[in-house]
Parts: sequence; C-alpha cells; structure tokens
Amino acid sequence: MNAAPALVGYTAAVGFVAPRLLLSSSWPHRAPALAAAVWHALAVSFSIAAALTAASLAMPTEHLHVGLVGLLHTCGMAVATGQPDPDMADRLAVGIPAAIGVALVGSFAFHVVRARRARTQHREALDLVGRHSSRLCATVLPYDSPAAYCLPGRRPRIVISDAAVRQLTPEQLDAVLVHEQAHIAGRHHLVLAAAEAFHSVFRWVPLARHARAQTALLVEMIADDRALRRHSQEVLATAMYEIAAARTPKGALAAGGPNALIRLKRVLGPRKAPHPALWGAVATAAMAIPLLPLLVACPPGLG
Repeated sequence: MNAAPALVGYTAAVGFVAPRLLLSSSWPHRAPALAAAVWHALAVSFSIAAALTAASLAMPTEHLHVGLVGLLHTCGMAVATGQPDPDMADRLAVGIPAAIGVALVGSFAFHVVRARRARTQHREALDLVGRHSSRLCATVLPYDSPAAYCLPGRRPRIVISDAAVRQLTPEQLDAVLVHEQAHIAGRHHLVLAAAEAFHSVFRWVPLARHARAQTALLVEMIADDRALRRHSQEVLATAMYEIAAARTPKGALAAGGPNALIRLKRVLGPRKAPHPALWGAVATAAMAIPLLPLLVACPPGLG
C-alpha cells in the first residue's frame, strides 16, 4: 500500500493547520523555550514529511521502505534486502528528497556564514570607535541614544551605548547585560538561522513564516526570563522601554526591537508557569513529532 495520501494529509496538517493551533494557544509565552522547540520540531517534521511524500509519489506502486532501500543503495551502502533497479522513478524518489535536504542544509550554512560575516565587519568597526569596559564586560559605543545588543558566535561581544550607561540605573543596566548574555550562552543565533533556513526553502508554507517570526520573539522571551531571575519585573520593563527604539546591526541580537511591546506586556503581566503535566506532554510531543512522518510512511505491520 502506497503511503502518499496519508503523507500528503500529514504534511498539509503540519504546514497549514498546526501553526494556527499553536498561535491560538496561550502556553507558548509562558514556556518560550519549550515553544521554540515545538516550532522547530514541526519544521523538522514537515521537512521529513515533504521529502517522504515526494519519494512516495515518485513510486506510487511501491511501499515506501523500498524507496528507503534505494536511497541507501544510491548512497553506496550495502543493503541485504535487494538491489533496486536504477530507473527514473527510483532516481526521482531519491533525488527529490535529497534535493530538499541539501537545500535546507545549504540555506542554514548560508545564513550562518552571512551573519558571521556581518558580525565580523561590525566588530572591526567597534575596535575603531568603541572602548572595552572591564566593569561591564562589554564594549561601550559612543551613541546618543540608549542601546544594547550582542554579537554572538565564536568571539561573542556585548555592545552598549554610552547613553545607556548614563541613563540606565545600575539594576537596569545589569538586567540588559544579563539579557544579552543569555543570547550568547543559548546560541540563539543558530536557532534563528535554522528558522531562516526553513523559511528560505518553504517560504510559501504558513509554518515557515510563523516559525521564523515566533522564533525571533521566543528567543527574546527566553533572554527576558533569564534577566527576571535576578531582577524585578519593573527593573527589566523600564530598561526595555528605554532601549526599545534602538536600531540593531545585522547579525546581532538586542534587548529592544520590534517585539518589545509584546514582551513588555508579558514581563509586566502575571507570572504563571505552565502546569507540569502540560509541560511534560508538550515536551514529549516535541521529541515525537519529527518521527511521525516515518510512522505515517511505514506503519508497523506493513511490509
């Protein structure tokens, strides 16, 4: 039995229905790290499902495990279950999924390298006009508006304007620095690059558009939560308000930005963690979702 109809339905559900359900839920803003994991799990699941759908449609009379055998054979691996005939259907069944995988990996590498190049150029400019502050463990930049951001990567750096140093209280300044340190420690630039890569390949799919936007928002909320461990809601909120309008260079992550208003409402709102049962269920689902396309394509008991 060919799995193409089931795979088409599953791919459509993940790409078009799942984003609506997730966006209408209230728990993601209460558990941003878990929500980001779910968005990425959906992206992985959709990518695998799309690849398997293409392979299944290319071999409409075969069970999909035959196509997987062909993939292993094409990659040069010895397979004990037989040797597939090198006909056009087999080539399509292997080539289209491989093209999807290559496109995703290539897009991720492109976004990582482009952002790294932008950060390198910005670091060189900072070395000329900025000064290092050992007290703040940051580069202080002469700028007439309060601003703060970080340059993640191999040589991470936190940048803060001298206006922010003058205008923010010591508590507000520390809250901003902790926020930026959270971005660096969490390697959030790689999380964002993965979302950008998925969007570049599947930009016509609602899941790709929403995953990119929500990931950018959620990593900021994750950093906000890190700052809230050491500072009050009022301290962080007032600091965010002061630097909300600051511009951020390419490749950088900032405590302000276009999502500042949403984050301000969240920071000042009631702090309510998700129920442990909900947390456990969602975490289990995030781990299982990438495997679901394989179960749909090759359900147990079918040979």
